[in-house]
Amino acid sequence: MLVKRFILLDIDYITKQGKPIIRLFGKIPDENKSLIVLDKNFYPYFYVIPEDFDKCIDDLEQFKFLKIEKERKIDNLEFKDFLKVTIEHPREMLKLKKEIVKLKSVKDIREFDIALSLRYLIDKGLFPMSEVEVNGKLLKRPSSDKALIIELKNEPKQIKSGWHRFNILSFKIEAFSSEGLPEVSKDPIIMISFASNQGFQRILSTGKSSNDFTETVSTEMELLNKFVETIKSENPDIITGYNSDKFDFPYIKGRADKLNVSLDLGTDGSMLKFIGVPKKAAVVKGRVHVDLYRIVRRYIQLNSHTIHNVYLKLFGEDKIDISAPEIYNCWIDGGERREKLFRYSLEDVMAITKIGERILPMTIELSRIVGQPLFEIVRRGTGTQVKWYLIRKSYEFGLICPNEPGKFERNVVGGYVEEPLKGLHENIFYFDFRSLYPSIIIAKNISPETLSKEGDKDTCHVAPEFGYKFKREPKGFIPKVTSILLNERISIKSRLKESVDPEEKQILNFKQEAIKTLIATIYGLYNHPQYRWYCVEASEAITAWGRNYLIETMNEAEKYGFEVVYADTDGFFVTPLKGDTK
Repeated sequence: MLVKRFILLDIDYITKQGKPIIRLFGKIPDENKSLIVLDKNFYPYFYVIPEDFDKCIDDLEQFKFLKIEKERKIDNLEFKDFLKVTIEHPREMLKLKKEIVKLKSVKDIREFDIALSLRYLIDKGLFPMSEVEVNGKLLKRPSSDKALIIELKNEPKQIKSGWHRFNILSFKIEAFSSEGLPEVSKDPIIMISFASNQGFQRILSTGKSSNDFTETVSTEMELLNKFVETIKSENPDIITGYNSDKFDFPYIKGRADKLNVSLDLGTDGSMLKFIGVPKKAAVVKGRVHVDLYRIVRRYIQLNSHTIHNVYLKLFGEDKIDISAPEIYNCWIDGGERREKLFRYSLEDVMAITKIGERILPMTIELSRIVGQPLFEIVRRGTGTQVKWYLIRKSYEFGLICPNEPGKFERNVVGGYVEEPLKGLHENIFYFDFRSLYPSIIIAKNISPETLSKEGDKDTCHVAPEFGYKFKREPKGFIPKVTSILLNERISIKSRLKESVDPEEKQILNFKQEAIKTLIATIYGLYNHPQYRWYCVEASEAITAWGRNYLIETMNEAEKYGFEVVYADTDGFFVTPLKGDTK
């Protein structure tokens, strides 16, 4: 038996002999070796709410499930008995669901739409981008890569560990076109540039150069083969590009197909492939491909998100910039103009690496907190991140997840806004509520299962304007989770103030920013029909209390001699009335 600790980078499953096999992809830090862990003993399952238990079990036996067992879970603040049904393969799930809901003995089905790989992470308590210990049998090492393969014998174990510095390799291509934007069907790749956070810098090119960072090859076919060799030899944890989902990787794939070059970039020897998640994305198994353009667009406000503009915004430094049409002329002219093109390409890929090192840590922390693979975190919105965080917390708390409603009821009135008072103002003061909506969720116990048609102010919190009632006790699921996140952020910010270690301060800041992102998203999901905890009444109650608190506080400010000059949602600006400078 072999015991290994590794950094969990990704997860999927494959099918062999009709059965799913979970694969955990990672890197053994001390050995710089890729690792693939196989678990052949995990199967998909869902829950059935029976009308009658005995009749339901009899009806379900016709489907020949692997296992049917009774399990007690919390649903709508009450302990209830469910039937946990385990099946052989995920592909059977939707078909079985359609058949089972037709049974008169079945009231409902829950948690049938949780993907197997994510179900595995939740049930095993594993978090991507952090350390995991496994115990198993070492299988034959594949000849196409460096990865060790272990067949799991015992339960994987999550290890509490500090920040790990990931090996990031960035790449960028240049294609040769005399007609503006290159076309993959006819325009060859002339240059592929690399830069890593480990100090590696290289340009592969079909054109000669006098610099010492360029390796010249004879043909485009050799260029693409060298591209594959470079990724394998550098063995990065994360591959970063800039618009690489839409341009670089698809272009490389198109040219490789044309020239019959094998793009076996995965640590399992698999080929580069593309999936929709929901948009087209390039997958390299065992290495996390991150298109930084997706993250930059989400977090950095700019009119144009070119590498040049983003680099200038983040680092205040200029760099060489060459337009797409100019690339052709630089290449054709040769000499100093071609050398400028080489320098431009290297500076671009070095900039991608620096941008990645600056903005990736918070996204990595989101992956570690939410428990969803980094590949998914990069390509999904914060709503999906919160959803998976709540599904994980549901499992931890022994709750059954509600199904997605899939229907939209109505728009919700937002926060209170008072238009700016015209004119020039001085001595302006700003009042704001810290985490207003999350605080209201916690203080008023706002959750779908605490919404009540009965009760009074002694037993319920009653929302202004609408009169919706939310039970004071017990604590609802969403308030409980929101409270955990808020308290964790407060604790981290306290440690951040006390820390004198620059690296620790940076890591703590990434964590609190990641948690802030999750907290800020929770409220908005109450009014989203794809949210499992969708509740229009909760959304309307939160904004009503928010408007009420804001207006009351502004009225108080006016009593103390202030004039409101602008208000919006969770804060307002005031200035002392003329003649009152106390």
